[in-house]
Amino acid sequence: MTDVEALLAILDLERLEINLFRGRSGTPGGGRVFGGQVVAQALVAAQRTVESERLAHSLHGYFLLGGDPNAPIIFEVDRIRDGGSFTTRRVVAIQHGKAIFSMSVSFQQHEEGLMHQATMPQVPAPEDLPSDAAWREKLLARFPQAAARDWMALRPLEVKPIGIDPSFLAGKASLERPGIWVRTRDALPDDIAIHQAVLAYASDLSLLQAALIPHGRSVFDRDMQVASLDHALWFHRPFRADEWLLYVQDSPSAQGARGFCRGELYSRDGVLVASAAQEGLMRIVEPRPLKI
Repeated sequence: MTDVEALLAILDLERLEINLFRGRSGTPGGGRVFGGQVVAQALVAAQRTVESERLAHSLHGYFLLGGDPNAPIIFEVDRIRDGGSFTTRRVVAIQHGKAIFSMSVSFQQHEEGLMHQATMPQVPAPEDLPSDAAWREKLLARFPQAAARDWMALRPLEVKPIGIDPSFLAGKASLERPGIWVRTRDALPDDIAIHQAVLAYASDLSLLQAALIPHGRSVFDRDMQVASLDHALWFHRPFRADEWLLYVQDSPSAQGARGFCRGELYSRDGVLVASAAQEGLMRIVEPRPLKI
C-alpha cells in the first residue's frame, strides 16, 4: 500500500450508526495524533451526512485534547440544519470517553455570484526548488525527534518550501512570509469531497511556524510548547489536491503565549482555491529531554 493509499484508507471512516463514525490514526506508536488528520476525518464524517451536490465551503474547529494515536476516534455528527441553500453540521471527536476536537462545517449548493480574489505572489516554480527529500533530510539532521512527530504523518504529501531555507526551523528571526508548494505523491480519485478532505489534512502543515519565524524559533525547539488551539478553513473554488498548490502563510499577531496565523492556497495558474486561519499555543518552557 502506498502512502497516499494509506491516507485514503484513514479518511474512509467506518459508519457505526447513521450519525456515528469510527476512524483510526495513521501514526500509531507514540506522540499525539496529527491535527490535520482529525480535521480531515471530522470533515469526512460531516460530508457523509450531507447530500452529495452540496460541498463544504467552510469549517471551524477547536482542538480540546491531544489525540491518542493508539486508539480509534469516534466522530459524532449533529445535523444542525438542512436549509434551502446551506447545510450545517457539528462534529465532535471522542476518545476514551472525552471530546478531543469539535468542529462546525457549512455546506452550500452551487450558485453564481460576484467574484474577486487576491493575487498570487510571484515565487519559484516547484520544479526550480530542491527536492522534497533534500529538505526533509536537513530537517531531521537538525531535529532528530521530528521523525517521531507530525512529519511522519505527512509522508503522503510532497512538500517544497519557498522563500526561506528549510533551516528556518531553527534559524535567525525573519519577517519574510513563508510558503510551501504541496501536493499528494500520487493521483487521487475524481471526487471533490476527497480533495477537500486531503486539503484539510494538509492545511495544518507548518501554519503555526509562521508565528515562530519572526522570533527565530521552531515548532521542534525543545524549550517550546507548541500546539494548535483552533483551525479554520474556507474552500473558495474547485481544485485538485494531487496537483501543486502554493500555501502562503503569515502571522499578523502573537501575544499571551498564542500566535495567530493565516494561509492562502493557490493553484499553479494563480487561482485562490482556499484560505486557512489558526491560533496556536507557543509557550516557552524548560527544555524537553531529547528523544531520538
